[in-house]
Amino acid sequence: MIKPRTSCPAFILLTTFIALILNSGLADAEEIGCVTTTWKLVGANNKVCVDAFEDPKIVGVTCHISQAHTGGITGGLGLAEDPSQFSLACRQTGPITLPAKMPASETVFSEATSLFFKSTDITRLWDQKHNTLVYLAISRKIINGAPANSISTVPVMPWGAR
Repeated sequence: MIKPRTSCPAFILLTTFIALILNSGLADAEEIGCVTTTWKLVGANNKVCVDAFEDPKIVGVTCHISQAHTGGITGGLGLAEDPSQFSLACRQTGPITLPAKMPASETVFSEATSLFFKSTDITRLWDQKHNTLVYLAISRKIINGAPANSISTVPVMPWGAR
């Protein structure tokens, strides 16, 4: 079996291009802050960072995700694989207006957690029966599937005097 040369510049460029295309239209996260979990003598510290993002298609919903980030020399250079450890919390932060055609499932956020093939993805599911938006975060690795997950729900309710 022939193995692809992952250090080949053309392969790296192609992989980056595919990732950009797949992630277009997804929410952009804003870093809220990080807390050091392990101090490293050389390189970046291990840490847990919290990011916030608004659902790109449902105004009035904001999610916060905390994720572990590997430090050390490889972590500081962006070459380390981050562990599949995260937590998700989504809340109604304003009036929610659902689109006329609400998809049953849609990816709203994706972030790479290794140089190649591993990411944390957040999918919005629509629970029509309970009038609730369900946000599911999973760790994706092409070979291993989804070993870790976290869930948060947002009931669609009136906001303020609306």
